[in-house]
Amino acid sequence: MSTVAESREKQSAAVVDAPAEFLTFRLGDEEYGVDILKVQEIRGYDSVTRIPDAPDFIKGVINLRGTIVPVVDMRIKFRLGKAEYNEFTVMIILNVSGRVVGMVVDSVSDVMQLGSEQLRPPPDIAGAVSSKFITGIGTLEDRMLILVDIEKLMSSQDMALIESATVQ
Repeated sequence: MSTVAESREKQSAAVVDAPAEFLTFRLGDEEYGVDILKVQEIRGYDSVTRIPDAPDFIKGVINLRGTIVPVVDMRIKFRLGKAEYNEFTVMIILNVSGRVVGMVVDSVSDVMQLGSEQLRPPPDIAGAVSSKFITGIGTLEDRMLILVDIEKLMSSQDMALIESATVQ
């Protein structure tokens, strides 16, 4: 009986110590990352259909092969200044809690693999910046990556407007 328990402990320890992969993207001068397993596809920025009376960060919706997908501009959501759309602007299509959501970012960098020794908890900034959507900081040589909890972000109270805006 103890061998089964020991085996389970070793398996769970291996999962915790296994490297995690993140799709990295840029918003202004900062580099962010989301769990690669949440990414469905990466596309160039397309025009979107605006939803009347939606918050500014919800750019609108697109028709992705028959699925109506709400699109969120992360630069506006994170209050990082005016969003400018150019040839590098990218839309990351995510599958979050069974929902397909588009996320507009300045550019996509690469996929980064981080081990547990490269992950740090989010800084405690006591209300200066909301870190409720940040799972931690990833470090690789001289790069720092802000890791976004896309599940929490997309299911947060203000983002729940996405569902009500697209269902009507």
